[in-house]
Amino acid sequence: MIGVVAVLVILIGVNAFVIEGETKSAEATEPGGRIVSLPGGDLEVLERGPRNGSPIVLIHCFTCAINWWDGMIPILAREHRVVAIDILGHGGSEKPSSGYSIENQADLAAGVLGRLGVRDAEVVGHSLGGPISIALAERSPELVDRLVVIDSVPDSSYGDVGFIGELPFKPVIGETLWRIKPDFSIKDGLEVAFAPGFEVPDEFVEDVKRMTYSAYTGSHDAYDDYTGEQALPERAAATGKPTLAIMGAEEQIASDPNASLAAYREAGAKTKLVQGAGHSPNVEKPAETAALVLAFGAVKRPAKGVKMSDAAQDRLQKSEAVRRQP
Repeated sequence: MIGVVAVLVILIGVNAFVIEGETKSAEATEPGGRIVSLPGGDLEVLERGPRNGSPIVLIHCFTCAINWWDGMIPILAREHRVVAIDILGHGGSEKPSSGYSIENQADLAAGVLGRLGVRDAEVVGHSLGGPISIALAERSPELVDRLVVIDSVPDSSYGDVGFIGELPFKPVIGETLWRIKPDFSIKDGLEVAFAPGFEVPDEFVEDVKRMTYSAYTGSHDAYDDYTGEQALPERAAATGKPTLAIMGAEEQIASDPNASLAAYREAGAKTKLVQGAGHSPNVEKPAETAALVLAFGAVKRPAKGVKMSDAAQDRLQKSEAVRRQP
């Protein structure tokens, strides 16, 4: 029995060592996606819509990928140049052993936008993508016109995944769970990202399986590190960029979505609560969420004597309606 225990301890230790050191190269996983090579890592990028359209940049959530925007991209890309990025460690992007800080993710996103010649974009970040979007505005303000953050809690005090939810991030235990995780367990874990009863798509399970453990824990810790220095609403306000904060009314990760939105409002942001959605309105209510993004987008009035198109007038009215909301 002692020998068996000793062998198990050794195997667990070896597994932890191997899992921690695992890396993966970039490989396009999205139809039409391509790899942009940068000094800090290679990222998968998907572009849709007219190249001369005003840009909208999409940055996804923790354990997610570009495909979490599938319901919104066709709507946004009708008139806008849409750039969706797989952040480092996710989707088809490179998965190194380190480099997952919010600041580094923002700098990599800036590198992508620089390569593509994108400036003055409406940047939309979902969950983990929220702080990355805000950091992008902090560090490369010329690239960002305005911010939309979707279900990004102000800091870790506004959300709690519970004891079981934290187990995968515990030393040794986490590596062991990562090695043996079955698909049904991953799907169960993803259920908190949606309203109760939402059917988790199988491709979202594959997004998790593409990750390495270093990418998983590094990205998780980065959110707490970044918001621990200063909460997201205050950071967004300090950028001077117009900000819209969206939360799902049936949010299961944030302890109280209304409290999160109140924190953003107090810092000067516009807010919207999406009924019938949980942590991921972009997946659960894509048409409604896309309409909010489009309405909040910058619609500049034409010079005097220049007639606006009916579509532009409609967008302007929607934009002003969003801005008037409490």
